[in-house]
Amino acid sequence: MFAYINGFLEDVTVDNAVIDVNGFGINVRISADTASKLPGIGEQVRLYTYTYVKEDAFLLYGFLSRSDLEMFKLCITVSGIGPKGALAILSVMDADSLRFAIMSGDAKAISKAPGVGTRTAQRLILELKDKISIDDTLISREIAAGGAEGILTAGSLHIDSEKKKEAVEALVALGYGQAESLKAVNAIEDVEAMDSGAILKAALKKLF
Repeated sequence: MFAYINGFLEDVTVDNAVIDVNGFGINVRISADTASKLPGIGEQVRLYTYTYVKEDAFLLYGFLSRSDLEMFKLCITVSGIGPKGALAILSVMDADSLRFAIMSGDAKAISKAPGVGTRTAQRLILELKDKISIDDTLISREIAAGGAEGILTAGSLHIDSEKKKEAVEALVALGYGQAESLKAVNAIEDVEAMDSGAILKAALKKLF
């Protein structure tokens, strides 16, 4: 129903934010990670939202990034994980960290979320591993690092991501896991002037 809520932060707790929108205080359920990144009371904020409706409840779940919102929506498609469980997972890791965990099969990291056991984490990995890609993670990280400028210069962002993607694919072909390959490539500084071969060499140094 609501794509996002834009207003002034009136109050915040570890799991709820009150956003003042034209004099109306709107409760939005949030993760602990989102709560830690919100601006100060009285400052303007935009939360991308998911509307959850059932017989006895009408709830809004909010996130500071579309990336976190999309991962939340993917998580609640998994049997046994409702909005509460998805929010718990995104309280202990952000969207990209969750993507890494899913791609690497790291059920232990996911099961650190309150109320999410190992079996549930394994089910989430099984059901979502084919629904996420390297591109999602790389582009998400680049946009987060570049802010508004990163979004406006999508052309250069795409080229840079292609170089990184080629390096990641080469590392995977050499026998490294996707998650560790992604982490190594994303840890490289000043990649703008590097070609995929140079990125590959730099990543290998970090993996040794």
